[in-house]
Amino acid sequence: MVNPLTKGDLKVVQKVNGVEIAAGRMIETSVVEVDKKSYVSYIASIPIKEDERRLIEEVGNINIEQGRMLRSIDKYKIIVGSDFHNKEKLGKNLNLGDVITIQGIDFEIVGINVREGAFTVDGVIIMNEDVLRELYSNSETYSVIVAKATDMNQIDVISERIQKDLRKFRDEKVGKEDFQVQTNDQALQSINQMLDIVTMFLAGIAAISLVVGGIGIMNTMYTSVLERKSDIGIMKAIGARNKDIFVLFFVESGFLGLAGGIIGIIIGVGIGKLVELIGRLALGTSLLSAAFSTDLIIGALLFSFIVGAAAGTLPAMGAAKLNPVDALRD
Repeated sequence: MVNPLTKGDLKVVQKVNGVEIAAGRMIETSVVEVDKKSYVSYIASIPIKEDERRLIEEVGNINIEQGRMLRSIDKYKIIVGSDFHNKEKLGKNLNLGDVITIQGIDFEIVGINVREGAFTVDGVIIMNEDVLRELYSNSETYSVIVAKATDMNQIDVISERIQKDLRKFRDEKVGKEDFQVQTNDQALQSINQMLDIVTMFLAGIAAISLVVGGIGIMNTMYTSVLERKSDIGIMKAIGARNKDIFVLFFVESGFLGLAGGIIGIIIGVGIGKLVELIGRLALGTSLLSAAFSTDLIIGALLFSFIVGAAAGTLPAMGAAKLNPVDALRD
């Protein structure tokens, strides 16, 4: 059984040598209601103490675009991410003063956060810690504890001290901890490793698809050359050069690749939008969002043409080298 972080853990971290300040944060998932429609959203707390509050504002990318920051005395007031101010996400733009119902209680929007481009910020509702504790009848635990080091050059050493003190406080052995201490660099490294694995997996699938597609285009072009031998013979007989024949089949194979690319883009966009729709309908959330840039689509089409043309190079060379007499005889 995993023991959650508690206020006691926070006090331990705050006392570690080298820690300038530390703050705890609750993060909950809840169904929220907007105009009688239900959505799933993250709800995160912000501490009451001013110094801890500033730390969470900094690490949580809380930058108010409209309205104001929460005050420590605010009861049923909230800050919302930019997704709640996006008509495409909720079907309407929520503005300052609008109400979101959470756990049966109405909360007034007093601030809208700047769009950060990350669902961990744009899709989050923020409220004061004491209100969130009351909402979930949670008086003790935290989801995460954030600490700021006095010396960034000693951050690895301070991280080890935090782990050591927490193990002692929680009576846990080395390697048996049910908590994890991560620096910014370690967190970034973990994310990069996961992205690298996903990228390699997708690259492998793409490479196999390219090989299969290239072989298919090559076979199609070889068949086309065989079926059009007499046409090639006639063109050569009336003055077509080898270069003209090569360009004809080379460009044709490129357009075959382009056609495949167009079909692939249509299917890819369709699947992406379908997953986005399923996410919205099944989860009631806009966390899954598919976006396709113009540069990406143009690049994919250009790459498809190049792959098709490359696959058709050998058949085009074969067509260009055909003897016109033999071609006409066949």
